[in-house]
Amino acid sequence: MTHREAGARARELSGLLERYQHAYFVESKPLVSDTEYDRLFDELSAIERDYPDLALPDSPTRRVGSDITQELPEVAHTIPVLSLDKSYTTEELTAWMAKTERNAGCPLSFVCEEKIDGASMVLYYEKGILKRAVTRGNGIVGNDVTGNVKTIGTVPLRLARPVTVAVRGEVFLARSLFSTINATLEDPYANPRNLASGSLRRVKSSEVAGIPLSIFVYEGFFPKPMLTHTGILEELGALGFTVNPRVAYFTNDSTRGEIARRHPTWKTGALEEIGSFLQAERNERRALDYEIDGIVVKVDEIAVRESLGYTGHHPRWAIAFKFESPEGVTTVKAIEVQVGRTGRITPVARVEPVKISGATISNITLHNQEYIDLLELAIGDRVAVSRRGDVIPAVERVLEKNETGATTWKLPPLCPTCATALVRQGAHHFCPNADCPDQVKGRLVFFVGRGQMDIEGIGPETIEALIGSGLVHNVEDLYSFDPEKLLELPGFGEKKVAQIREGIQKSREKPFHIVLPALGIPEIGQKAAEILIAAGFTDIDSLLAVSDAGDPAPLLAIHGVGERTAATLLEELRRPAIRTRIQRLREAGVQMRESPREKADGLAQIFTGQTWCVTGSFESFSPREKAMEEVQRRGGRVTTSVSAKTTHLLAGTSAGSKLAKAHSLGVTIVSEAEFRSLLG
Repeated sequence: MTHREAGARARELSGLLERYQHAYFVESKPLVSDTEYDRLFDELSAIERDYPDLALPDSPTRRVGSDITQELPEVAHTIPVLSLDKSYTTEELTAWMAKTERNAGCPLSFVCEEKIDGASMVLYYEKGILKRAVTRGNGIVGNDVTGNVKTIGTVPLRLARPVTVAVRGEVFLARSLFSTINATLEDPYANPRNLASGSLRRVKSSEVAGIPLSIFVYEGFFPKPMLTHTGILEELGALGFTVNPRVAYFTNDSTRGEIARRHPTWKTGALEEIGSFLQAERNERRALDYEIDGIVVKVDEIAVRESLGYTGHHPRWAIAFKFESPEGVTTVKAIEVQVGRTGRITPVARVEPVKISGATISNITLHNQEYIDLLELAIGDRVAVSRRGDVIPAVERVLEKNETGATTWKLPPLCPTCATALVRQGAHHFCPNADCPDQVKGRLVFFVGRGQMDIEGIGPETIEALIGSGLVHNVEDLYSFDPEKLLELPGFGEKKVAQIREGIQKSREKPFHIVLPALGIPEIGQKAAEILIAAGFTDIDSLLAVSDAGDPAPLLAIHGVGERTAATLLEELRRPAIRTRIQRLREAGVQMRESPREKADGLAQIFTGQTWCVTGSFESFSPREKAMEEVQRRGGRVTTSVSAKTTHLLAGTSAGSKLAKAHSLGVTIVSEAEFRSLLG
């Protein structure tokens, strides 16, 4: 057989085998016998062995895997791979839907998909060919498991059309196959999800090929955006992907009739019918041949998704309804009271340690008195404890009342630290004594902490020493006490004191957009400070003038500033203690005005009109704020968070959630090497 004849036969065999694989794995309708399939497969394998250049990346023979070991290298995602916000009751979900409609300013349609309990996967195709399969990882980078994923029969190696697209899906193992396969393994897995995830991380793809994994895809990122999520699912199906047929569509307009006609397996209904759908799914889940742990609810309209946007953690246009939160049973040993830096009182339950989803829980926040009253919680009660969102410990309900007769626990009338009478504001109680030791320590720890003034050498233990020795009481005292006095205290040497002195001096150079939130004013964090400065309040005096006038109108006119933020800011800036703090910090040389740096002679203003943000760590810029100083010196604007107005993101190693958001917004991503090249 000549090379030309071998190429023609290889193409013919590939076409036949692709059709047979799709019919077998996706449609569950075998077109030929196993013997005939194996004969054709072996013939193609022999051709590729004799003519290696004919072995294409999407060849059907790639399904069998390879004995070559792979180290699962890390790969950066090029699409946002965020987590989802979660709800646990129908009431929470319907409230989220109503809030989303209000924020959108128009009626919406919602698509509901079963949340497969498997291994999340991102498939990257170039011109219709599978180029890379990457695990979700931390949402920024994941492991390259391409060789393993190619063995999954329901993953197309070549799409029906030569499109470039990234596709998200969930790899899973059918329940009906789990027990049989698990019994053959030396180290059995606890459930199908763990077996699927563990299989994908094997170093030899030939081992993965022996496990009949499947995939349902649920999201596609096309170069030309679709109009609806429904359209995305239809396009994915047309390209050859397997989409879960158990989808639901809820809307109050006439489109549900058309959706029902196009998708007879889908459930459709009005928005108020979603509760009955969730209950039906809860009842039917045990009969399914795959594990699900909830329902994902998404806004169907893509344009609305873009307007709603993202937080740093999750999209605002989707939510996961969880059937149940992992729970454990324990006993409340005690309830203690914590005092925050703003005086807010938070009760905390100390419970017998209980393990939930791999984490040991011993402390649980009880939020406020209303929350405790609702539970009718008392010390000694046996309680059901969950990890909401698989993270936050919560007391769900009282299972058995205590035997000592203890009644519902009540907050003490006095602050446990300074014995000042507590006052109630809204749902929470506060200690009104600004000199309360816990508040004093909290303010100081907050001010010097990372993300605020970041004063090197001063941490919580040093703050305790400064307070205990009488050297420091308020934030402003940090700039007037004599660091040499610390040498008289145990644990402080010349090197430590020099570090503290230098850290304090450097903090005087922090820009106003860092100083303002570090003051500890409630409601004024870094984002609020950025909004105020961008609106023209570039110094503390302009804010003090508004406070003196007592008119919140100039603040309320700013997009992103609400009534609560405006009222709190005006009230706090009128307090004598805050006025004194601001004046003493100003006298100490702390920056109270946001002003651009002087343009260096001959330095080209190459970043004029651009807005830069930074994430990750860098070799040449430590701390990374130095890189942003270079941006400002060249005419650029700097922001602390990624938004639609951000034009560039400087991304270093171990980049955080900002990178995913920047990708989703189309922000230009710049590496450290590229940035240094721009600087010349």
